[in-house]
Amino acid sequence: MFVQEEKIFAGKVLRVHVCTMDGAEWLEEVPEDTTVEKLKERCLKHCVPGSLEDPKTVTHHKLIHATSEKVLTDTKTVLEENIQDRDVLLLIKKRAPPPLPKMADVSAEEKRKQEQKAPDKDAILKATANLPSRSADRTVAHHNMRDFQTELRKILVSLIEVAQKLLALNPDAVELFKKANAMLDEDEEDRVDEIALRQLTEMGFPESRAVKALRLNHMSVTQAMEWLIEHADDPTVDAPLPGQTPSEATAEAGASSAPGEATAGPSSEADGEEAKDELTEIFKKIRRKREFRPDPRAVIALMEMGFDEKEVVDALRVNNNQQNAACEWLLGDRKPSPEDLDKGIDTNSPLFQAILENPVVQLGLTNPKTLLAFEDMLENPLNSTQWMNDPETGPVMLQISRIFQTLNRT
Repeated sequence: MFVQEEKIFAGKVLRVHVCTMDGAEWLEEVPEDTTVEKLKERCLKHCVPGSLEDPKTVTHHKLIHATSEKVLTDTKTVLEENIQDRDVLLLIKKRAPPPLPKMADVSAEEKRKQEQKAPDKDAILKATANLPSRSADRTVAHHNMRDFQTELRKILVSLIEVAQKLLALNPDAVELFKKANAMLDEDEEDRVDEIALRQLTEMGFPESRAVKALRLNHMSVTQAMEWLIEHADDPTVDAPLPGQTPSEATAEAGASSAPGEATAGPSSEADGEEAKDELTEIFKKIRRKREFRPDPRAVIALMEMGFDEKEVVDALRVNNNQQNAACEWLLGDRKPSPEDLDKGIDTNSPLFQAILENPVVQLGLTNPKTLLAFEDMLENPLNSTQWMNDPETGPVMLQISRIFQTLNRT
């Protein structure tokens, strides 16, 4: 007996529940190879008789699969949309697009915007033309609006000189700075801003990865977070930093010994000269370790603009590793110059005298850690935050800031 092929492979008939927004519900039998558009037409005939006279009626409605909340595509078949037997479909009228505003409404809106618009320069000059003019000393006004960060650098340069002279008078100065130098070696690897680290770990980043990100980004939480997000899928994200080694045992031993165990001061003038030379060498070592470290991402970005690497490093050093400010410096008159950064504040100025007369600052200048903090902030301003949070150096920085703000208002 011969049987037609299309009957053997005839599509399966599904029974689906169809619901409308007004509460109507019925069972619709539909073959698997029926298109969604045809099914929609059958549903509209059932619930809205005579609605198909308007050809737009079908396009103004949509079928939604209730379980997956998916809008069915008109051109696909029931089988392609993966509709199963006894599934529930929702027949919903599409929301009409908002009508275009009338010309009168547009004019009113434009008028309202014009009324709220800030006046331009010409309008301000016209409105203030009859006001009496006052002669203001622009130099003084600009001086009173000095940027604290710019002045802080000059203050630090001068305070470092004072701190070095004070600490050199200490009979145990050489021993103290040997310990400080050893602590510095350890700090280069181990010191991490605890507050910044806690902020990153509370966001869900692993501690070891957060430490690496902070070290790569000079303890900047924002830049470290961006780095962590960018390298989330990097297989080498947890690899140790290049050249990262544990602190030497001798440095740890030197840092752990108590100041009271330091040797007595030199007994002869010759020994005193040797100690002074040794102290000078230690100061030089400390400064070399605190040399300015430019932000590598800012260096790459500025060099891609066509600037020379040395120019870029100078620009970042002058502008505290701020990429936008460094770019403006490179495009402008390049003032101040890198050489101006090593100039201190006028030691006879009221500001510097007020700082030196402050008891907290006076006490802090006798602490080797304060000198290390000044050196670090001088070359790496982004590290200022962690020194502000340090229990030993924080009070000194707070007093300097308060004195500056007080005198700057007068």
